[in-house]
Amino acid sequence: MPPSRGLENTVNLRSAKPLALALAVTVALAACQQSDAPETTAVETAGETAAPAIDMSAIKAPMIALQAADLDTSVPACTDLDQFVNGKWLAANPVPADRTTWGSFEALAERSLEIQHALVENLAARPDADGTAKLIGDIWATGMDEASIEAAGLAPLQPTLDGIAGLDSGDAVAQWLRDSYAKGQAFVFGFGPEADFKNSTMNIAYATQGGLGLPDKGYYFDEKHAAIREAYVAHVARVLELAGADAATAATQAQAVMAFETRLAGKSLSSEELSRDVSKYYNPVNLEQADAVSPNFAWSRFFDSQGVPAPAMFSLAQPDFHAEVSKMLADVPVGDWQAYLRFHAVDNAAPFLASAFAEENFNFYGKTLRGQQEMQPRWKRVLNTINGQMGEALGQEYVAVAFPPEAKERMQDLVGNLSDALKTRIEGLEWMGAETKEKALEKWAAFTPKIGYPDKWRDWSALATSRDGYVANLMAANAFNYRFNLAKIGKPVDKTEWGMSPQTVNAYYNPLANEIVFPAAILQPPFFDIDADPALNYGGIGAVIGHEMIHGYDDQGSRFGASGNFENWWSDKDKEGFKSRTDQLVAQFDAYESIDGLHVNGNLTLGENIADLGGLAVAFDALQRDLENKKVGEIDGYTQDQRFFMNWATVWRRNFKDEELRVRLQTDPHAPARFRAIGAPSNLPVFAAAFSCQEGDAMVRSQADRVSIW
Repeated sequence: MPPSRGLENTVNLRSAKPLALALAVTVALAACQQSDAPETTAVETAGETAAPAIDMSAIKAPMIALQAADLDTSVPACTDLDQFVNGKWLAANPVPADRTTWGSFEALAERSLEIQHALVENLAARPDADGTAKLIGDIWATGMDEASIEAAGLAPLQPTLDGIAGLDSGDAVAQWLRDSYAKGQAFVFGFGPEADFKNSTMNIAYATQGGLGLPDKGYYFDEKHAAIREAYVAHVARVLELAGADAATAATQAQAVMAFETRLAGKSLSSEELSRDVSKYYNPVNLEQADAVSPNFAWSRFFDSQGVPAPAMFSLAQPDFHAEVSKMLADVPVGDWQAYLRFHAVDNAAPFLASAFAEENFNFYGKTLRGQQEMQPRWKRVLNTINGQMGEALGQEYVAVAFPPEAKERMQDLVGNLSDALKTRIEGLEWMGAETKEKALEKWAAFTPKIGYPDKWRDWSALATSRDGYVANLMAANAFNYRFNLAKIGKPVDKTEWGMSPQTVNAYYNPLANEIVFPAAILQPPFFDIDADPALNYGGIGAVIGHEMIHGYDDQGSRFGASGNFENWWSDKDKEGFKSRTDQLVAQFDAYESIDGLHVNGNLTLGENIADLGGLAVAFDALQRDLENKKVGEIDGYTQDQRFFMNWATVWRRNFKDEELRVRLQTDPHAPARFRAIGAPSNLPVFAAAFSCQEGDAMVRSQADRVSIW
């Protein structure tokens, strides 16, 4: 599905992977704990008995905020804003052993997890619980029951493995895939609903590429990833051994799995290709046309097997990939298909199985691939799983204790101020013609903001769980979620739905709905503090609001109109002018060297860099409007303009493991945090003026190189 534009990518993609291919944005978790919140709060959920009170004073995880003591005054802001604001903190706060990154996002994640921990412990302890309280309690209790999980071994997967063992032809493989999808267990490709690019009020089905165990197609071909490929083959062999194969057979099958995935990768698009051309997700076809692309995997039969009425049209995205899968059903030996399916069935479920499986999964995806030295404690892993399977249900409990109404009211004011500032900037653009500008303002007027949590909570009453087994509960939740999604196909888009849970420290823009979304958990320092001076809130959450608004006008968001439809509203001249400016931004980030001679990919990260630059400029303008009727003197010796940019840098305070950085440089559409802290401010004359920087200072780009877009 076409991805929404999130503020930040904040988790290890495989370490918390659900049993089936995820069809949603994966995010980190954190809290919205305000300083004046009561120390003890009860959970109150409509229609259910309140859970026991939790002691909020026991939440010990740190909350990062701009502190004068953290500043490295030996490095001028004009030389390196990131080092000036964050250098001392970064040196004193290395990445913990159970993480691959550590900074503002992760510190807030710890707070959220502690609050959630208290919530689920209370829910699980209630023998009479019903509704979502029972569901959450069941998953928590079975996930924390290590003895039962160890005793079960591989038994929860045995029916799946027996089915794979019985395959004897390509046709049988195709039928097994159909049956697996009907149970919510996805292999090889992705499938689910999304709004129609050409009619964004209606959901259609999208079938997308998938099936790879490594992060990106380049990992299968680039020489720089040769060692990772070797380690991956060894990992595949170890998983197959754990599943019952002898060492020699496992080694042979691991090579077959690698060859199988390399062939898939050859017909897959890279992260960069998908990020920078959203049209690659939209290839509308009818069933007859789809079946012609992949005759050995009939889509007419697939829709029927899923209980979805035959559509007049759906998107067979990345058709070359699906054509290759069809060929592989005919010419890849069944034994190789079995090895591939057996490995992924076990590997996908490994984090939820006995320790031997979970540790092997972590050793490759966490330690080898991303540099994480220790597995997170079980309680965090189980919470991450609950959030993956029923995050909105837990979010309903979360907001009752962690999101004061005044925070939402203040955010509404900030969104309004940022919106006004953006309108003024669009109206004043000298490089854009009147006709295109009119369309840009139509889109601006149609923005829909969502703050805190959904107005309508999802109904979970049809999901049945028990205290009998962890994997069984996850399979039930996974199948339930899959059926929930399938039911959307061919139906009007529900505009009240959210793509992130309230306890998520992130924000996003959805171009198909033209909406900007700010979950409750991001509304805390350093992003937001109801008691802070204006500069901190505008340099934090204000810039985040601006960032998400500008995503509507980045290189991909700008291809969607006010209604959310995929359409061209640009004149040729204005499109060329926009391209010349974005090319400058690509060049700027291409020049940033991150690690081991590896540079940021300015094209891969272009959309986020446009949003950072425009969002920061809009937020600064909004701050100036807010200060017109206020008298705010220096604080800790710094002006409001200076503190605005200082808090922007605080948001991007973040250390990385080297291995994590290497993965992100290849796959993440967000530049590493350090370059986000310095990249946008270096283009803004108001930053130079705030700190009295001079031409030639490292943080002042020359007139010829300075990028100005929105």
